Amino acid sequence: MSSEKPYKVRAIRCSHKSSQEEIYERLKTITTPLNRSWGKLEKASKIGVKVNMQMRTDSIRRIGGRRQELVDDDVTRAALRLLQERTDAQIFIIDTSTAPSGQRPGSDFNMRPLFEELNIPYVEAGDPPFERYKVPGGGLMFTEYQLSATLAEADAFVSIAKMKSHAFMGITLCLKNLFGLPPILPHGRLRTYFHHVIRLSHVLPDLGLITQPCLNIIDGLTGQSKREWGGEGRICDALIAGDQVIATDACGTYLMGTDPSSDWPNPPYRRDRSPIAVAAEHGFGTVNLDEIDFEMGDLKPPLAEFDSVELDSHEKIASLRSTASQQALFYRDNFNRLVDRYAGSYIFLQNEEVVWNGSNPEQAGGVQHLSGETETQAVWLKLVDPEEKEGERMRVYEQILVA
Repeated sequence: MSSEKPYKVRAIRCSHKSSQEEIYERLKTITTPLNRSWGKLEKASKIGVKVNMQMRTDSIRRIGGRRQELVDDDVTRAALRLLQERTDAQIFIIDTSTAPSGQRPGSDFNMRPLFEELNIPYVEAGDPPFERYKVPGGGLMFTEYQLSATLAEADAFVSIAKMKSHAFMGITLCLKNLFGLPPILPHGRLRTYFHHVIRLSHVLPDLGLITQPCLNIIDGLTGQSKREWGGEGRICDALIAGDQVIATDACGTYLMGTDPSSDWPNPPYRRDRSPIAVAAEHGFGTVNLDEIDFEMGDLKPPLAEFDSVELDSHEKIASLRSTASQQALFYRDNFNRLVDRYAGSYIFLQNEEVVWNGSNPEQAGGVQHLSGETETQAVWLKLVDPEEKEGERMRVYEQILVA
């Protein structure tokens, strides 16, 4: 009887001072044993790759000569080189630029020279054409998402992420990297629609279920603590690769010094639930290291000091989670009445009242402005769709209120 574990992850020491060729060899060493990854990649005719990379060129920060907040150029180059050497597939890079519609990709597309050198096309995930993708199993937060039609052409998918803390999610690795796939306005949702209190921890597993990354790479040469943008740089001297996104992130989380099974309200999950814990409790991957064939050589956690910044008190966050859930269920229970008046519009709900409505929620101003003097009472954003195509799972909010 085979004792092979369902997931495999490898980590290795790799100095941030390593040469381009040394990084390639180190990455090759830890990806070679990932037979399930290569089994799927080598059969693919088209491979999609999501890299944590978008930032204005003049805003890129470095530590020890390496990118601090984004995947380093040499790690990206090494990963793409391996894919080109081991497969005959067409490869494309996909991400959503923050540049205005009609100007994408903009000045945040700073890896263009590398992709052109390797003759790999870039797909702007924020621009048409789009398709609607059903989440396998019905979805944890929504039943379906509008995403780039190009994703449907990929036979295999790869996620390449940076090792970072995250002010809202606690930790951001290969799963959180997928948040660059949903289109933003005017074609998609406002970023804060999915980034809303409660939703994102469940949206991320949904995106993982849709894309099913079969190769997951974490750039831990350097990293960042406290927050995902503008945090404190860290030197970690490590690379990690795995054949399943949740298992890979569990091992990355462990090397960052956090128990992979930890969850809100335990640091670094100060604001919301751990998305990998949410995924695992729904049967998508695991956060149990005993279920992972995990080898990390001479690396020992923590690779550096990582934690999220505390933006609000536990009491305030608990109130926001509870009151957001109350507004969601109010919406459900008053759906027909709200549709009659606000169909096709976005609404902000607070204390069972519509405090703003319109076609563009960016015009509503910040949540702090909308919440007024009741900042512990959540302002909940929803698109009033008579057909409810996105199929929001109200059970998520029910479970919070009965916990």
